[in-house]
Amino acid sequence: MESRSGPLAVVAAAVLWGTAGTAGALATAGSVSLAAARLVLGGAMLGALALVTAHRARRRAGRGNVPDAATRWTLFLGAAAVAAYQLCFFAAVARTGVAIGTVVAIGSGPVFTGLISWIAGQGRPSGRWALATAAAVAGCAVLVTGGGGGAGGADAAGIALALLGGLLYAFYAVVAARAIGRGMESGVVMGVLFGGAAVLMLPVLVLTGPAWLARPSGLLTALYLGCATTGLAYLLYGRGLRTTPVATAATLALAEPAVAALLGVVALREHLSPVSWGGLVLLALGLVVVALPARTAAASHAPATETARAAAGTG
Repeated sequence: MESRSGPLAVVAAAVLWGTAGTAGALATAGSVSLAAARLVLGGAMLGALALVTAHRARRRAGRGNVPDAATRWTLFLGAAAVAAYQLCFFAAVARTGVAIGTVVAIGSGPVFTGLISWIAGQGRPSGRWALATAAAVAGCAVLVTGGGGGAGGADAAGIALALLGGLLYAFYAVVAARAIGRGMESGVVMGVLFGGAAVLMLPVLVLTGPAWLARPSGLLTALYLGCATTGLAYLLYGRGLRTTPVATAATLALAEPAVAALLGVVALREHLSPVSWGGLVLLALGLVVVALPARTAAASHAPATETARAAAGTG
């Protein structure tokens, strides 16, 4: 039952991520300051929940499942990657434009995730995953750019930063999946990653001017972005990673731009061209194809967590 709900949890996380743009459009704050506040608040929430979960685990089972030194170091690097991703993404958008920066960063994430998980020994992604991911990334590109290509905004440094952002996202996703596969609670893993990132991003929030948080509308927006689109979303994403291969989860997360586009049409009265609607359909088809094999591939992928736990001696 849990293996079936894994992809649904990832898609639910992506739906919450997709609401961030619409919520952020209602705030009178700079994009970097808004992202920093979102990460600081969401990371604080996840970190607090992780402390509670770890304390309960220790009370139930003595020391509980304490990660080894290598896992602790990779989680620390993962937290740094979470913070660095935010900075790379906004720097890329500033140089190359929202459309191209978003497509390159979000679209390259699943590709890098599949490659890193393969290199890390989590199995080679299937041919069906590759085809469906290619279709989903193409649909995402068409949806965001409207088929226009946006070559005029192409900047080599900006594209490089966006690709680095996609690589950083892939890295912390694989780090989270490996830690969960070794028996750590998914909530604790996300708490360590995003709690650590919150500490790193706190100076960014201070330097970019948090005065907008004193206004009720600004504070409510930041709380929603932090608690819902970061805290709750990554709890769901971590739960999904328990039974969903990380490469599949990264592709399913491409539902985020689809939700953002639909909310833009409904809530912000934005307009999608016929080409963009076609990209949305192609993206949806790619996500469906990625999700469908989960049931038939259970024999090769679902036991991954239990195998890792056995190898680590966690039972």
